[in-house]
Amino acid sequence: MTIEERDRIAHRSGGSAAAGPVVAIMQPYFIPYAGYFRLLAAADTFVIYDSVQFPREGYVHRNRLPDANGDLRWIRMPLAKAGLHTPIDQLAFLPDARERLIAQFAAFPQLRDRSSDPAGLIDALLDTTQRPSLYIEELLRRAATALGLPWRVERLSAMDLPPHLTGEDRVIAVARALGARTYVNSPGGRSLYDARRFAEAGMDLRFLPDHRGASASILSRLLGEPADTVAAEIHHNTQLLP
Repeated sequence: MTIEERDRIAHRSGGSAAAGPVVAIMQPYFIPYAGYFRLLAAADTFVIYDSVQFPREGYVHRNRLPDANGDLRWIRMPLAKAGLHTPIDQLAFLPDARERLIAQFAAFPQLRDRSSDPAGLIDALLDTTQRPSLYIEELLRRAATALGLPWRVERLSAMDLPPHLTGEDRVIAVARALGARTYVNSPGGRSLYDARRFAEAGMDLRFLPDHRGASASILSRLLGEPADTVAAEIHHNTQLLP
């Protein structure tokens, strides 16, 4: 989606067009649902928030796929034990991570047929030679490419920011460092951020609407649906709202 197309979407949805460069920030999620990819569609730069504490009950290291009965079951990245405050970019795989993933594959019929995977997501899923944060990034990149979405990505871990910054202060610092005039967040961020703080920093705060579409993992969807269909859903649900 071009910036001009994105701005037209914002106008049609009742939101005004974003002014200047748009930045979005999100933790790297393991084969997330299509709604996650709206941040790539909406932003000029997407920041992978990888040097923050690993959330053990979230979607950084796990997701759900349909089993042979159509029931959703967890598939998990085989991670080595890590301390409570370990950041995402310092996680490591178990030595036998590939074998553990292959064992999990047996529960999911979609993962047995690589001919339905032109994006090479299954191959990437089995390549545990990189550290987990880069492994997730590669999965996201391949999915974005299959969906025809831009891949303009930075990593928080590669940015030279004051280490004492946390929460909203760190988000504002990241966005400012990238020259943002607009920061866009998922709808769940409405309770976390104050538009006045962003205005004081010289940028608008915008949010995506609630996602109206399937909640299945992007892996499951790209293995079972045309990429164009999934991409159309993402674009339809990508609006920048106050």
